[in-house]
Amino acid sequence: MKQKFPFALALLGMICGVFIAIIFGVNESFFKDKIAKDINSNQKIMSIVDQSEKETTIKNEKDKNWRYYQRFHFHSTGVSTMTLSALILLTFSLAPSFLKILSSYLISIGGFLYPFVWLFSAIYGPIMGRTAAKETFAIFGYMGGIFLVGLILAIIILFRYPLKFSHGHST
Repeated sequence: MKQKFPFALALLGMICGVFIAIIFGVNESFFKDKIAKDINSNQKIMSIVDQSEKETTIKNEKDKNWRYYQRFHFHSTGVSTMTLSALILLTFSLAPSFLKILSSYLISIGGFLYPFVWLFSAIYGPIMGRTAAKETFAIFGYMGGIFLVGLILAIIILFRYPLKFSHGHST
């Protein structure tokens, strides 16, 4: 099971990314309407006196927060695909199991959790402000670093240990 868990996280990341894309396709206005409604609850934006500045800020915030939902989709599908590729490569390595499992867990946990910085920033950004939302959920952003450390370990494993393929020879 401990060797399957990283693969399950990679697939779950793909599912999350595809699922939100399906929701976009079925009802994109759900997200855009939620953003608009929540921006109207943002005290800082609503306190802008100059009407032109307020309208410009609202438009920019709507666009940016919508983009954050899209970033969740892009990162969730893209990073999980990279994760799965790296995990498959690690299965061919003759490195010690501990190193392969460590790299697999770093890659899969970091890769799965990282995109959520964008989802939570999209959900809470209109109310809190984008910067405050990203700071609040920064732990998910830091998971990109965990993902990177796992990839660096994977490349060290790749060059340090031979690969074994099913047809019997190693490289």
